[in-house]
Amino acid sequence: MKTLVLVFHPNLSDSRLNRRWAKEMDKQTDVTVHRVYEAYPNEEIDVVAEQKLLEMHDRIVLQFPFYWYSTPSLLKKWQDTVLTYGWAYGSTGNKLHGKELLLAVSIGAPESSYTLDGAFSYTLAELLRPFQATSNMIGTRYLTPYAAYGVMQLSEEQIERTVNEYLAYVLNPVVAPLAMR
Repeated sequence: MKTLVLVFHPNLSDSRLNRRWAKEMDKQTDVTVHRVYEAYPNEEIDVVAEQKLLEMHDRIVLQFPFYWYSTPSLLKKWQDTVLTYGWAYGSTGNKLHGKELLLAVSIGAPESSYTLDGAFSYTLAELLRPFQATSNMIGTRYLTPYAAYGVMQLSEEQIERTVNEYLAYVLNPVVAPLAMR
């Protein structure tokens, strides 16, 4: 299985966790790591190149920090620009059908904040629901997202543990449970 990891972090060099995740993924066979902010510093996305990358892989991983209950702006622009009608969806848009879609999310707040009784009153699954709807629309199989919580407070030892968990999970993910569907 060929895996494409699309890293959407606007300040990857300053990130302890996302930078480590990408660095370790670079070492894996059958994995392509694409640092999208580095590829497009002016946010002028090469749609054809991005679509070719997607077509060449079986599993698509969107790796990004989660803030303001959303994604970095370039990820949204990438979705709007690359996942085009007639290519990714619509009556003839089937280029991604049968591929797997997995989100790898780093989150500053603790996991307890993402509960109905927590500080944010919503679960992560609820806040990521638009990705699940997108997956349905483009014909990919939505896999259970991988999330690392409280990343700002993680020790170096804890970061290394998440790196190992991330690698193991992305290379061998599971289908989203019913609660995530």
